[in-house]
Amino acid sequence: MRASPESRPHASVARLAELLRAARSAVVLTGAGISVPSGIPDFRSPGSGLWERVDPMDVAHIDVFHSEPARFWRFYGERFASLGGKQPNAAHHALVALERADMLDAVITQNIDMLHRKAGTSELVEVHGSIATCSCLSCGERVSAQVARVRLAQDPDGVPRCQRCGLPLKPDVVLFGELLPTAALARAGELCEQADLLLCIGSSLEVYPVAALPQRTLDAGGAVAVITRSATPLDEAATVRLEGDVVEEMQALLAALDLS
Repeated sequence: MRASPESRPHASVARLAELLRAARSAVVLTGAGISVPSGIPDFRSPGSGLWERVDPMDVAHIDVFHSEPARFWRFYGERFASLGGKQPNAAHHALVALERADMLDAVITQNIDMLHRKAGTSELVEVHGSIATCSCLSCGERVSAQVARVRLAQDPDGVPRCQRCGLPLKPDVVLFGELLPTAALARAGELCEQADLLLCIGSSLEVYPVAALPQRTLDAGGAVAVITRSATPLDEAATVRLEGDVVEEMQALLAALDLS
């Protein structure tokens, strides 16, 4: 039975499905846009981006953490509270379906929200860290986000502190002014260089050094596909460019691959 015109994937989705089927190694790179359908605002979208409301250099810089921990934690306390209850959406689950179908080797994410973990992605590289834990930069004590929230609520200054030395705990995320974790970035680079296809989802591809990863795939002879609403520097080089809702595009891709 032939599919109706309404049920057939449009040409770009069909082409992306072909690329995935043919790839010996496919890798996904995700940014904030994949988490927007879960109720998490992205950072740079006009009118709604998080950095339109606050200046990141005032609240999310490593220097602010060291010099004004209470100010830092006023912002990050809100972030912990807002992110903690969020759940993966269908786009996150679609990536798990691709992984389980042996069509996806790994997910590299710029996101700290833990949604890929919650969805069940097994091969995950969190290049900007995660809100899952907080650590003391002095003695190394590490606690879960839940424990950090309790200490945050109990501290008179609103700063979760290390129980060993009393210094402020820091979320295990990469702040402005910090370098990305060497091992995570190296693993991401290795995956991208080996990939026949790198699918970039919900990322502006403007934040370096992560924004350089797609070029490593291209330089190694692989293809790049992009799914995001806003323009990116890679649009001209992308073999496939999808601009629709990320959930709808991923569901259409699963359908094209007979995985829905």
